[in-house]
Amino acid sequence: MNTQPRASLRRVLEDLGTTLLDLVCGAPDTADEIGGVVIHDALDEPVLPRQALVLGIGVHGAGDTARLLTALGDAGAAALVVRAPVPADAVVTAAAESSGVALLALTRGASWAQLAALLRSLLADGDVGEEGPQTLGGTPSGDLFALANAVAALLDAPVTIEDRSSRVLAFSGRQDEADPSRVETVLGRQVPERFTRFLEDRGIFRSLYRSDQPVHVDPPETDGFHIPRAAIAVRAGDELLGSIWAVTHTPLTEQRGRALHDAAKLVALHMLRLRAGADVEHRLRADLVSTALEGGPGAAEALGRLGLTDYAGVVLALAVPDPPELTGSTDLHAQHTAERQRLADAFAVHLSAIHARAATALVGDVAYGILPVPPHQRDAEERAARTGTDFLTRIGDRLTPLIGIGPAAQDGSALARSREGADRALRVLRTNGGARQLARISDVHVEALLLDLADLAAERGDPPTGPLARLLAYDQEHDSQLVDTLCAWLNAFGDVPASADAMYVHQNTFRYRLRRATEVARADLTDPDVRFALMLQLRLLRRIGTSAR
Repeated sequence: MNTQPRASLRRVLEDLGTTLLDLVCGAPDTADEIGGVVIHDALDEPVLPRQALVLGIGVHGAGDTARLLTALGDAGAAALVVRAPVPADAVVTAAAESSGVALLALTRGASWAQLAALLRSLLADGDVGEEGPQTLGGTPSGDLFALANAVAALLDAPVTIEDRSSRVLAFSGRQDEADPSRVETVLGRQVPERFTRFLEDRGIFRSLYRSDQPVHVDPPETDGFHIPRAAIAVRAGDELLGSIWAVTHTPLTEQRGRALHDAAKLVALHMLRLRAGADVEHRLRADLVSTALEGGPGAAEALGRLGLTDYAGVVLALAVPDPPELTGSTDLHAQHTAERQRLADAFAVHLSAIHARAATALVGDVAYGILPVPPHQRDAEERAARTGTDFLTRIGDRLTPLIGIGPAAQDGSALARSREGADRALRVLRTNGGARQLARISDVHVEALLLDLADLAAERGDPPTGPLARLLAYDQEHDSQLVDTLCAWLNAFGDVPASADAMYVHQNTFRYRLRRATEVARADLTDPDVRFALMLQLRLLRRIGTSAR
C-alpha cells in the first residue's frame, strides 16, 4: 500500500511511472506536495502555484530544456515533463540539479491531454474541508488510486476501478504487465467501444451485474486483448456503482476470489464517500468563495483555505438567462437548474486549466470565478476577458450565458469590490437583451451608473418631473406620441430626416410633432443642459422597469 502523501511527486511517479512517465534526472523526494498542474506557454509569462508540475508541451532540445529548468527553479516549480526521448546531455542534468526541478519524460504514444487529465485526478489534494486524512479500511477515504494499488497487491495483478459506463476512475501500478488493450484503456480513461461491444456480445456484463462473485473473462485474442480478466461488480445494496477489473493469466484461486469479493465491498464504501464528498465539496467551496467575495472578517481565512492568500485576482460572474417558457414549469425549472450546475462545473474546469488555484462556485444563480493573477499585473482584466471569451466560444450558443468581469483586485481584501463590479457588468448584460455576452465593468460603466440611478429613483418613488412629466401627461390624455418624437430627435442628434424614418412618418409630420412637443414641454431644445436632462430622464424612464432585475 502506498504511504506517500497523496500529492507528492514520488506518488505521481509510483502511480503513473510504469505507464506514462519516467524520471530522467532530479530528486523526486524534494516535492512533498504538488501545488498544481500547469501547461507551459513560451509566449506567456508563467503564473505558477507553489511546487507546480509543469507540462513542457513543445519543448525540444537540450538548450531549451535546460533554460526552462532554470526558469522554473526560480519560480519554485517541482518538476518539468517533456516528450520522450529526452536528450542525455550534461547541460540538462546540471540544470536540473542546480534548479532543484525534477525532469520527467512522457512516453511515446501518450497525449498531453491524457496526462493532464490523469494528473489532475491523481493530485486532487482536497485543499478545502477538514484537515487531516480520513481512512476507510486503512486507505485514505476516497483515494481510489491507493485502493487500486492495495487490491493489485492482494491479487498480484494490475487493476482498474471503473464506473457503470466503463470509465476508468482509478488504476494501479504495473499496467505495463498487461496487454495493449489495458494500456489503451488507461490512457483514454475509458474502455474502448470495440471491447465493450465484445463484452456485451459475450454476455459478460450481464453475468457480471447479476452476481456478487468474480467473473472470469477469456480474451478474443484480437486487437491487443489477449490476457484474461477477472472482474467483479461493485454495489451498494441493490445499486450498481461500477466494477473492478484485474489482468490475470490464470483463473483466480478460491483465496484470491474471496480477496476480490471483499475488496469490492471496500471499493463501494470509497465510491459512496466520493459521491457524498463531491456534494459536500460543492457546498463547502461555494461557502468559501462566497465568504471570500463578501470581504468580511472571515474573508482572510476563506482565502487561505482556497490557497489564494498570496495572489491578486479578478472576479468573473457567469449567469444563464431564464428562458421565457420556464415560468410555471417545474420540470423545465429542474432541467434548467441542472444545466446551470453543469455549466458552472465546466466554467470551473476552464478556469482551473488557466490557473491551478482558480476558485469557482455556484452562488445562487451566478457562478463566480476568482482568477488569480500576479500582483500589479497591468493586463489582468484583459486576460480575464480573453479567458471568458474562450469559454463562451467553446460551449457554443445553446445556453447563451453571460459573463461580467470586475476590476482587478490587488489583494484579497479588494475582491469584494471586484465581485461588485462583476455583478454590475452582468446586470447590464442581462438588461440589454442578449446584445452581447461578455463585458468588463470598465466597458459598461455608464450603463451601470444609469441602472444605479434608476434604482435610486425607483426606491425613492421619484416620478418624472418638468418637461418630461408634461409630455407624458399629454400623451396619456390625447393618445399621442410626443415623448417618442422627442426621443427619436434626441437619439438622431437633431437630424429630422433620420428621426422621421425612425418614426415611420413624413418629415413634415415629424416637424409638426416636434414643434408641438416643444410647446407642451415648454422646453428650450437649443439649450444643451435641457437636452442632456431630457436624454437622461428618458433613459432612466426605460430603465425603471428593468432595474429590479
